[in-house]
Amino acid sequence: MICNPSRTAALGQLDAFTSIAGLYARDRNQVQPHHSSVSRLSPAIRHRLISEEEVVTAALRVHPFERVEKFVQEVYWRRYWKSWLSLRPQVWSDFLRDLRDVPDHPRVQCVEQAQSGNAVIDYLASELVSTGYLHNHARMWFAAWWVHEARLPWQRGAAFFYRHLLDGDPASNTLSWRWVAGLQTPGKTYLARRSNLEKFLAPTLLESLSDGLAAFENPNALLPEPVSKPPITQSDWPLENLTPSLATGLWIHEEDLSVENSSLGRQSFSSIIVTGDAATWDRYQFPTVKRQWLAAALHDAATRSELRWEVPVSLEIQEANEEAVVRWAKANALDQVAAMRPEIGPLHDSLPGLRDRLAQAGVRLILLDRPEDRRIRHFASGGFFQFWERLRKTLVEGSGKKALSRC
Repeated sequence: MICNPSRTAALGQLDAFTSIAGLYARDRNQVQPHHSSVSRLSPAIRHRLISEEEVVTAALRVHPFERVEKFVQEVYWRRYWKSWLSLRPQVWSDFLRDLRDVPDHPRVQCVEQAQSGNAVIDYLASELVSTGYLHNHARMWFAAWWVHEARLPWQRGAAFFYRHLLDGDPASNTLSWRWVAGLQTPGKTYLARRSNLEKFLAPTLLESLSDGLAAFENPNALLPEPVSKPPITQSDWPLENLTPSLATGLWIHEEDLSVENSSLGRQSFSSIIVTGDAATWDRYQFPTVKRQWLAAALHDAATRSELRWEVPVSLEIQEANEEAVVRWAKANALDQVAAMRPEIGPLHDSLPGLRDRLAQAGVRLILLDRPEDRRIRHFASGGFFQFWERLRKTLVEGSGKKALSRC
């Protein structure tokens, strides 16, 4: 399994990887069976079974900063994409609109079923569908071929990845596809070249997939129409606070599955519900592999929550969030429901409806942010390396005297 859907297992996997994290900069681009040169923790980080801070702290506990800087930087790419999209939520709305409007293309289904006629692409499509994972370098090759060689709508490719990737999230997935297509950084596209595949594909894969390399020989970019830089339209989310004297329940959702390690971990609750976003699972036709992983991760969160708070915990993965949370809040006579704020995406889109339904029942919905999320959000006002330089400074300064002396 790429990443076991439990917090304990993810922490164990992280501990095992830290011993070789110093080799990440050298080996990270190698695409090989079992992907031993990368951590494979992205599903756990995406759903916050473990946090970015925990991953970085574990690496810095073993290695000096400069030894693992590339690894730390890559961990925070996902945080950058989330922050960037939270400042520009209209980009997500535009993607959903375009996805609805883009015409059907008969070749899309062929590619998704590993029947593209290209050995490399069919291998990657099969791996994605069967495991819910692709190495990041392979994702770039696949997306570049989809957009610039097959000339298929990038929105359909993004939807294919989002449907199957265990670590697929609206920010990193959508914005990475936009980048490959030349929309995220105007004037810049990503092209997969034969020389790059030959350099980084494992020899055994290179030999078996050699028939597909010709398609990457002379890539020709499909240039988009001129696009303008998306403006910042959402500067910040409002600060919300719990009222201690009110009957309070905790809602745990699949966007943040280690709530006990947040500020809410210090609060008391009379009841807890853990829900899967079943409506999204159905809308995007999540396959069995992804549904089972999410269900197991949610069950793990429910088990940990019951141990932590010693109150009744309900687990709901069949019903839509709105229906499950409203029914639970009413049944437990709650005055307010606390939850970690979901990032931009399908669950976030459903919040207005949930908030209204709860309000009609006399229940407040209180959404809280992790302090680092709120602190670094505005670092994403520009490009990644501007974001990284600001973040890098705080990481080095915050690593303590011991880490500083090693740097």
